[in-house]
Amino acid sequence: MTINTKKSLLVTKDKSEKKVWVLAFILSFLALLVNGADIALLSYSLTSLKQEFNITDTQAGSLGSWTLAGMAIGGFLGGWACDQFGRVRIIVLSIVWFSLLTSWLGFTHSFEQFKWLRFLSAIGLGALYLACNILMAEYVPTRHRTTVLATLMSGWTLGTVVATCFAGWILPEHGWRVLYSITIIPIVIAIIMHFFVPEPKAWLETKKIYEDKKQLTIPTPSLKNSFKNIFENPISRRMFILWFFASIFLQFGYYGMSTWLPTYIEIELGIPFQNMSIYMIGTFLIMICSKIISGIIADCIGRRIVFVFGTVGTAIFIPIIVFYNTPENIQWLLLVFGFLYGIPYGINATYMTESFATNIRGTAIGGSYNIGRLFAATAPLIVGYTAQDGSIGKGFLMMAIAYLLCGVIAALYIKDRIFDPQLPEKTTKK
Repeated sequence: MTINTKKSLLVTKDKSEKKVWVLAFILSFLALLVNGADIALLSYSLTSLKQEFNITDTQAGSLGSWTLAGMAIGGFLGGWACDQFGRVRIIVLSIVWFSLLTSWLGFTHSFEQFKWLRFLSAIGLGALYLACNILMAEYVPTRHRTTVLATLMSGWTLGTVVATCFAGWILPEHGWRVLYSITIIPIVIAIIMHFFVPEPKAWLETKKIYEDKKQLTIPTPSLKNSFKNIFENPISRRMFILWFFASIFLQFGYYGMSTWLPTYIEIELGIPFQNMSIYMIGTFLIMICSKIISGIIADCIGRRIVFVFGTVGTAIFIPIIVFYNTPENIQWLLLVFGFLYGIPYGINATYMTESFATNIRGTAIGGSYNIGRLFAATAPLIVGYTAQDGSIGKGFLMMAIAYLLCGVIAALYIKDRIFDPQLPEKTTKK
């Protein structure tokens, strides 16, 4: 075989691999789009649900908490399942799960029915979010990873924009039941991904290494004991604990704000629903831009510095919205807020995936992020509780403190690029 022939084969192989990860990216982007839309539907339907089921603000806020609890369990189990059975397989199963169960919400007739069905459907949402990020982190080269994952995360925000448009169109004319019925559509994405996207090479090679060592009777940690593997390794143990606390504060702030912000604008600030929808669309579009921009910058100067800027900046700006908003400036304040608010989630996926080795990545991220989410699930409930005796804005100030604590943990303790997600087993930065 000549040198030119070898080069030609390598070029063909590179093009083929690129086509695969581009397709995986498109489908994962669409999957996170519907994931973000699904979560946003609850925020926009809260007012309708309060009237339909005659529930209090605290009960309405608890729906957000039950959603987060389901997502936490789903992400926790989904991370472990990703390590055991593959990233693509879990994405497919998660989409089918949440699409079916969320569409059935339109047929519920009581608060209790809605609450439990929402909790169950959210298990699929949590597993999907995690699996999509791990899949793309293992497909994309390091030099472009944050940019691509930040763009991927913009799909989640774009889903919120789509949900805002659908809510503004469907809710006033057809009600919340019809709004939830359209969530059956994403099953199409699962079918395409099942047949056309293979598992990433790093996961397949890691699985093969463990199987080969097992056949040769070489002592090696079992993939099934992923949590034991995490805590036996001092680097993994340290990163798991740090990300556990950082994830509590990040998600506490994020979901407390996202669940109640539309209601805050509509009810407390007296902005009409249609205008509120337009303001929120602007906020989410800015978030999409900020995620992509922050991803590009993070690939140049590092994940940590950009992540800290986003979390601390959000913490500083929330009180500005609460204390200095007026009917004339609220739309401009929301645009600045949207830019800062989007940065941490543009960086978070890459930052976390590079903190753990391939053999434990799914379990470690799923565990730290989603146990953290379980604690953060109290945020919507707390904001709802403060709204009964005071203002939603008062609850938002607690979210600002959470963002600040998240930024401090990252700034002081979580380093950049400890592991390379494209390589099997343990590859640490010296």
